Amino acid sequence: MSPLEQIHKGASRAWDYLTEGWHHLRERASQALTHFSPTTQRGQLETTEDQIMESASRWGLLAAEVQEDDKTVTVRLEVPGMEVSDFDIEVIDNTLVVRGEKRVEREQSEGRYYMMERAYGRFERALPLPTEVNESEARAKYRRGVLWISLPKTRQTKHRVEVKAG
Repeated sequence: MSPLEQIHKGASRAWDYLTEGWHHLRERASQALTHFSPTTQRGQLETTEDQIMESASRWGLLAAEVQEDDKTVTVRLEVPGMEVSDFDIEVIDNTLVVRGEKRVEREQSEGRYYMMERAYGRFERALPLPTEVNESEARAKYRRGVLWISLPKTRQTKHRVEVKAG
């Protein structure tokens, strides 16, 4: 095999590897990709925070884990930079809907941004639940950037159906 053929084969393998990784990432993260809507009115940017929010990313990843055991469905959602009062959580048609608003927190008044990847504004993330839950007994807590939601399952009584001959 000539050196040119070796380079072509190596480049082809590298491209295949990169493509496979991209498809895997897209499959795993597609549900976590969340749209953020700025809370300011276009053309009415009054504060520095409004200007930051207007130029910030409109998309962010809110990664989730949904876990089920015999009694509970537990959801953990990564939403850093929030306060407890920023969340609105409800269950609609066996789907957990988490809404919120991530506000700009500017610690300095001087300087300018060279990179702005964080998303700010209103968002909504819908997570399908694996089973029916009792939303009236749900509990949520927020700690270190992770929202934990515990949803007790509804009591489903098992009914055995007897099969009779003929």
